[in-house]
Amino acid sequence: MEKDLSNYRKSYEKGELLLNNVPDNPIELFRDWFIEVDTHFDVEEANAMTISTIGLDGYPKSRVVLLKKYTYEGFIFYTNYNSEKGKAIKANPNVCLSFFWHSAERQIIIKGQAETIAENLSDGYFESRPRGSQLSALVSNQSEVVTDRAELDNKLKALEAKYEGKDIERPEYWGGFIVKPIELEFWQGRPNRLHDRIRYKLQDDYNWNIERLSP
Repeated sequence: MEKDLSNYRKSYEKGELLLNNVPDNPIELFRDWFIEVDTHFDVEEANAMTISTIGLDGYPKSRVVLLKKYTYEGFIFYTNYNSEKGKAIKANPNVCLSFFWHSAERQIIIKGQAETIAENLSDGYFESRPRGSQLSALVSNQSEVVTDRAELDNKLKALEAKYEGKDIERPEYWGGFIVKPIELEFWQGRPNRLHDRIRYKLQDDYNWNIERLSP
């Protein structure tokens, strides 16, 4: 099978990103962009981000997760620590996050190190989740092989009965990671493929060096 995509074209014309109007701290620019995208552009799940890890087999792997909080310290998401990505992060905490908001013609690439957050923070978020999502965390041995869908459905029904009228505690294998960034690149599409790329790199004194990159 062959499909030639060389005639696919799009002109990027919705914005610009200039060194003289970016803040000193990249988290502030992330905040501004996220608010703009979430408020003024038709982006569904603006907090959806791709996380790339180096697997135990030595290959990189990317998948979409949901950003649940961001602070000056970093970017927080939740998962099963025993999942493929959880094991990969434990073995090699160097990860990459990326956001692509096509309707705003913007992309952000974040390099950093992931580490588990405090258990009480994971407890608090788990308690805020819908009950069905809490039960699903108990049902799924994430990334493990299952015989068929019925295996999951039957386990869910059994747990619904077991926890009827009871609180569901967070399992110890489920919780949050925070990705502490060392580099962020902001990309704004521009006409003629002369895109704007601004990179922030964390320095030894914890200030950020800001540079423009060639597109």
